[in-house]
Amino acid sequence: MNTSREWPVLGKTGLRDFSARDIGVVVVTYASASTIEACLFRLLASRDVARVVVIDNASPDDTAAIVERLARRDARLGLVRNPENRGFAAACNQGATAISQPWVAFVNPDAYVARDTLSRLVAHAIARPGAGLLGVELASEAGEVDLASRRADPSLREQVASLGRRDALYLGHDPAQVVQPVDAVSGALMLMPLGLFVRLDGFDEGYRMHAEDLDLCRRVREAGYEVVVANDLRVTHVRGVSSRRNPVWVEWHKHRGLWRYFRKFEAAQTPGWQQAVLWLAVCGHFALAAPRAWWRSLRGP
Repeated sequence: MNTSREWPVLGKTGLRDFSARDIGVVVVTYASASTIEACLFRLLASRDVARVVVIDNASPDDTAAIVERLARRDARLGLVRNPENRGFAAACNQGATAISQPWVAFVNPDAYVARDTLSRLVAHAIARPGAGLLGVELASEAGEVDLASRRADPSLREQVASLGRRDALYLGHDPAQVVQPVDAVSGALMLMPLGLFVRLDGFDEGYRMHAEDLDLCRRVREAGYEVVVANDLRVTHVRGVSSRRNPVWVEWHKHRGLWRYFRKFEAAQTPGWQQAVLWLAVCGHFALAAPRAWWRSLRGP
């Protein structure tokens, strides 16, 4: 981990002219004090990052104060403090309205990018004009690859039929492809042309948290573009820092998001009686998952 605090020097105004490779980054925070400084330091040291906007969803800790302190040192960094938690999707859309660069990246506050990660991701996009949304391989601090880096479209019917097994949702790394087409990437780091994001009306704000990334990836593909993973880029993702405070609330919105996704993309092909069975299955799974999540939070990370 780079602990240097040598911040980029941008001249007297802290501003520069935009170029076709310039990137605007949106970071949505909630109770992210333990990781946000390290995240922002890396983003602001990144090549071609011209703007970073943090949308804080009423963090109960020092997250916003940390961002304010860092913003005084770099004119590219901006902060919006929401008086309430608007949810991830709505906050991402809110942040994107402050981005004027040709590329927008959504980066979780517990994701640590290398200096050239985002610029190389843009280079991949330029070299592959059909790519509408790009992700990277995510890994834990111990180097364990997150299987959600490469995903297939979820099917609630198939998940219930397989008793919750999710093996089929995870697409493996194809070593023969530097840029690998997939159905979906993780919302922990997503990059796309700002124009396409606006054209698709951004994230669906009906999702509070979870599944909004799957939804956006699917709509990108339905618009005729590819969703791809850059297999030559890896980003460390600490995961779950914010969700540890309210594990039952997080579980509820995971299940709610899954049901919304089903209603949008799968319900039309599902008989009414089967929809009722699936709804009961989702509720039953939540009843089991919520106590487990609460118990894990008591035991700590």
